[in-house]
Amino acid sequence: MPVVEHPPGGTNAPAAGELEYRLRQQSILADFGIEALRARDLDPMLQRATELCGEGMRSKYCKFLEYRPEQDSLLVRAGIGWEPGVVGSTEMRTDLGSPAGFALETGEPVISNHLGNEQRFRTPEFMARHKIRRAINVLVETSGKRFGVLEVDSPDEGQFEPADFAFMQGFANLIGVAIERQQAEQRLSEAMEHQELLTREASHRVKNSLALVSAMLNLQMQEDDDPRIRRLLGDAQARITAIAQTHDQLWRGDQVGIVALNDLVCGIATGLGEQSLNHRIDCDIEPIMISADVAIPVGLLVTELVTNAIKYAYGEDGGVILVSVRSADGRIVLTVSDEGGGLPADFDLKAASRKSLGMRMIGSLARQLRGTVTIENAAVGTCATLEVPDPRVEAAG
Repeated sequence: MPVVEHPPGGTNAPAAGELEYRLRQQSILADFGIEALRARDLDPMLQRATELCGEGMRSKYCKFLEYRPEQDSLLVRAGIGWEPGVVGSTEMRTDLGSPAGFALETGEPVISNHLGNEQRFRTPEFMARHKIRRAINVLVETSGKRFGVLEVDSPDEGQFEPADFAFMQGFANLIGVAIERQQAEQRLSEAMEHQELLTREASHRVKNSLALVSAMLNLQMQEDDDPRIRRLLGDAQARITAIAQTHDQLWRGDQVGIVALNDLVCGIATGLGEQSLNHRIDCDIEPIMISADVAIPVGLLVTELVTNAIKYAYGEDGGVILVSVRSADGRIVLTVSDEGGGLPADFDLKAASRKSLGMRMIGSLARQLRGTVTIENAAVGTCATLEVPDPRVEAAG
């Protein structure tokens, strides 16, 4: 991967906080993945992308440059940190003389950590006014065509690193997928007879793009020998994989946008079991049909609860984990239980949520589904229970 100007040494985050910095990036990327896949309007989604991307890169300047082939220019369509009048009206040339133009024309990501000393690139006037010293750019494509460039800028000394490309490329991929989905929905409104075909195509593209993000996480895991880093990155990968599996079910099902809960939950559980061969994961799931809005958070919840059981129930020896889903009295009840050592005597769910990203996600997803979650000792082992309103009952009402 060509990199324009990368002096050795240094980082965009303090060395002592490198692990937290990278893990925070993966958490932000997962959060944006959910938002992007639900977005219906392009401008708010692009604006949210620049906000979260800037946060993840610890920079107050970020912009999305939309490629306008008719004018052969790049328009600052969304951004943060810029003075009034920049976003929505400022245009840049697309030649190789700027980092953004280089990324657009070559398709290669670009780092320039010393714009003031660059011999190959000029600094656009509006960036010079903001005293921008360094920039990192990635191309955003939709349907194999150039759509624009995502760029993070900083007036501070320091360096963007090649490791930051994985984070920004993840954003670029998700933006591209979200744009493709929005474009597909516009085509659907214009040609309803193609609705099912195009929706299946959109879901298939989502699944493939998330698989790419998952693969990038896997590459990062292989680059570090620290078991804790590998485990935490593996958790992020499992969450993205759960969303990808849900979208795979969405486009493969007989009814587009509807998922059979038994197929979804058992598929996720089987995948997690294959990564932990000492454990046996049994499923007892009713074939309840649910929509994508319910399926994605349910898939993520199953991933978190089963992963917790794999980590903490039995230790390295492994054991049996049972995943069960039942519907009764207008509720769907999901349980993940084991026959391990049980919870510590001082276990407190609220306290655990303050310390663990996974536990916070469990609580947040349960609230999103308007449900409740409990984790408690059973007669033997531990039982986690999620109760949510049955969407079929609410739809009928």
